[in-house]
Amino acid sequence: MNQQGVMSIGLEHCLSFINSQAHSGDKFRIDGEKVAARAVTISRQAGCGALVVAEKLAKYLQAFSAKNSVPWTVFDRNLMDKVLEEHDLPAYLAKFMTEDRVSGVEDFLTDLLGTYPPQWKVVRQTTETILRLAHLGHVIIIGRGSNVITSQLPRVLHVRLVAPLEKRIEHAHEAYQMTKAKARTFCLREDSGRARYLKKYFKAEVNDPTLYHLTINTGLVGYDEAAKLIGDAAVNLAD
Repeated sequence: MNQQGVMSIGLEHCLSFINSQAHSGDKFRIDGEKVAARAVTISRQAGCGALVVAEKLAKYLQAFSAKNSVPWTVFDRNLMDKVLEEHDLPAYLAKFMTEDRVSGVEDFLTDLLGTYPPQWKVVRQTTETILRLAHLGHVIIIGRGSNVITSQLPRVLHVRLVAPLEKRIEHAHEAYQMTKAKARTFCLREDSGRARYLKKYFKAEVNDPTLYHLTINTGLVGYDEAAKLIGDAAVNLAD
């Protein structure tokens, strides 16, 4: 399946999740006892397999959920679709919501011309959506400062995924059907943009280890094992 197909399925899962969570009081079960639902945030270097790990993690965590509970759902690029939906913004604005759009000139021109919401407004609306999802639980939120946004909430596990550059280039080359040269440029550009995004809007450093419960090197730990490590930590996370 191509990347567009994966994103389409992901959005369907997200919309299904939103609809079903409104009527759910889902809980985990640990040794037969119910505990409050959890959430997970994943910060990642580009090309380290975060979406693959997140999808595997969702399946792993579902095994610990109550019978007939809503499925664990991954919010990545599809998070932007949810922001647009919640705030009645036109769909074309999604291209302005990436983590690399941090130019002060763009914000100035936006305020001046009024062609689309200034970046601060988009970030605020994204933050509101992330907080709402984390409160619902049963979500795995990738990127966009979600670890900082939810840092004061209980029962949210924060994870950082990293890997050696060459391995990330290889993953991007295979996953996105890029040449090796383009994959390298992609990884470096995405890493830089995400770091700037977090620093500008949340005054945080993406490589600060104190922001995360776990940091996992997917160059040394396989995707399945990474998902299991995160899942076990989430299940046993103290309130």
